[in-house]
Amino acid sequence: MRFVVPLSSLLFAAYGLLCPQSARAQTTPLETVVVTATRGASSTESSPFSTRVLSGADFQDAPALTIDGALRAVPSFSLFRRSDSLVAHPTTQGVSLRGLGPSGASRTLVLLDGVPLNDPFGGWVTWSKVPREGIARAEIVSGGGAAAWGNAALGGVVQLLTEPPSAASGGTVDLRLGDFGTRSAEWRIDQPVADGLLQVSGRVFSTDGYRVVAPEDAGAVDVAAGSRHQTVDVQWTQSITPTTRAHADLRWFHERRSNGTPYTRNATGDLLATVGLEGRPAADTRWTATAYAEDESFSSTFGSVNSDRTAETPASDQHDVPAKAMGAAATAEWGRPGSVRTVVGGDIRQVRGESREWYSYSNGLFARARESGGKQLNAGLFAQHERPLARHWSLTVGSRLDFWNDSDGFRRERERVSGASLRNDRYVSRDGWEWSPGAGLVWNPTRTVRWRLSGQRAFRRPTLNELYRPFRVGNVITETNPDLGTERNATIETGLAAEWRSFSVEGTAFWNELRGAVGNVTVARGPGNVPGFGFIPAGGIGRLRENIDRVRVRGVELSARWQATADWALTADALLNDAEVTRASAAPALVGKRVAQVPRTSAAVGLLWKRAGWRFAPRARWMGAQFEDDENALRLAPALVVDAALAREIGKHAELFVTAENLFNERIETGRSAAMVVIVGTPRFATAGVRVQW
Repeated sequence: MRFVVPLSSLLFAAYGLLCPQSARAQTTPLETVVVTATRGASSTESSPFSTRVLSGADFQDAPALTIDGALRAVPSFSLFRRSDSLVAHPTTQGVSLRGLGPSGASRTLVLLDGVPLNDPFGGWVTWSKVPREGIARAEIVSGGGAAAWGNAALGGVVQLLTEPPSAASGGTVDLRLGDFGTRSAEWRIDQPVADGLLQVSGRVFSTDGYRVVAPEDAGAVDVAAGSRHQTVDVQWTQSITPTTRAHADLRWFHERRSNGTPYTRNATGDLLATVGLEGRPAADTRWTATAYAEDESFSSTFGSVNSDRTAETPASDQHDVPAKAMGAAATAEWGRPGSVRTVVGGDIRQVRGESREWYSYSNGLFARARESGGKQLNAGLFAQHERPLARHWSLTVGSRLDFWNDSDGFRRERERVSGASLRNDRYVSRDGWEWSPGAGLVWNPTRTVRWRLSGQRAFRRPTLNELYRPFRVGNVITETNPDLGTERNATIETGLAAEWRSFSVEGTAFWNELRGAVGNVTVARGPGNVPGFGFIPAGGIGRLRENIDRVRVRGVELSARWQATADWALTADALLNDAEVTRASAAPALVGKRVAQVPRTSAAVGLLWKRAGWRFAPRARWMGAQFEDDENALRLAPALVVDAALAREIGKHAELFVTAENLFNERIETGRSAAMVVIVGTPRFATAGVRVQW
């Protein structure tokens, strides 16, 4: 990794050779304002933090059907596993930015208009809750640049920002059909009502899916993994005074999924209500206040399949996982982007959840019941200040102080028939304080060159699921650890961006020291009875959640864009990543091993061509080899995936389109079991449809 340190210098020198002063003076790039990194309006010209913006048009042009699939056009964005939310189990949809130790529980905070999308109980993200048609843009803040958000933003923040209700009546409908019995209908309707504005959006989606076990390993028990969901979102906004507006949002969601065998299924239900106020008492002053409440349900079944995959035995029935979350946030902002600007605020979030499940299947029924769960509280205050220094220089400093509390933790187990208690654990409440400082420096020697340097610290508390709930997937049994400590990450990064006429390039070098990373550490193998695990069958594995002392994640992120003509543009992105365990007192054998589910290299190249009502958007994605497990014994092969989208305008208000994911039917290995059974991602998958706007 010797290339990390001199990257900025090399890019700067190359720019000086390629771009004479006269050419630079002819270019006047448009300033972009982003809101996620500092929780206030910030100019990209003065922001020291790495922020990538995808517009609503980028989502429409994307060949991928899902939101997370579209976000994977950015190589720094990845999911816990390589398969997106089309058929993947929700608990595998945790987000990782720049390979910062991916897990089912995201180390990245995902927001929808400032409200967390991360599951209250487990931290994963149910991407299908959000219809694509309503997205105005997405902001991806990699690294610890979003420490202003506190808990769960350890690896960064992904924020989806929706189109607010419009004062003009209108709407959009998107209808499509596709392979594997896929059917989708999305809509968004805006309508002024009395003194307010109303927006109703939603989606109805279903797919029969595909078999996720590789053909050479599949047996009679393997069936297609499909999904069905419905969501409706109702938003209302209204002016209260000439400088103050109120808004309310009610979102309902329901989903059912089959997971590749007859017994394994899961379901999610969610109801979220949000209310807020926003004021602009002066041109350079703004304040916001938001409160929300969420009620979520989840259930999932898991099975164990025999060696020749001809029969399945139920392993557990997680029949009820209720979770509730309540939160509030407020911010106040003074100043203008790119000048002296201050943002202060605070937020609070309380979560309560538990898992109720049946396990120990024998003679046609589950013999035992388990309940586990608890409560979590996180509250913090933050301040961010930005100001110009000398000519062409600007400084951003920030700090956040958080209080956290884990309470009412429990785990109970009993015999279902007799009611005899097998276990009744109550865990001592724990609390603590976390300080998250950050600072950054930006130098703009010309209007087309920007150099930045930033450093920050962030943290994440383990989720209720990580602390209290053991689980079993197939013959892999993972035990819980209520004594898990806080994850902490220190980040430093430097980047250089330059533009020359129609060409722009940016390079970022980053270094993360992640301490206390929660990981599933292999401690036992079957067959046999193992204390704390019970019986582990032949080929089975026993894993224990542990804090890994130190993980180092360093690398380089590169991006380039060439707007060759008004008709077409070419983009290229690459991530070179070195994620390695450097200290692990709980499992010394892991030292020197690569972090599971993190490839060394990933890249994407995309083309957008528009002419005479036609739009063509092909994309190629490279996913380097990675390991399924902590011991680096189960390798997942690299893959090159080509997607494409083609659209044709029909009149002023409609277009026809066709998309194809994995056009050349590349094999995408998303998992590999200890028995060497390979799980695969989306094969060739085409959809076609019509989008109408009025």
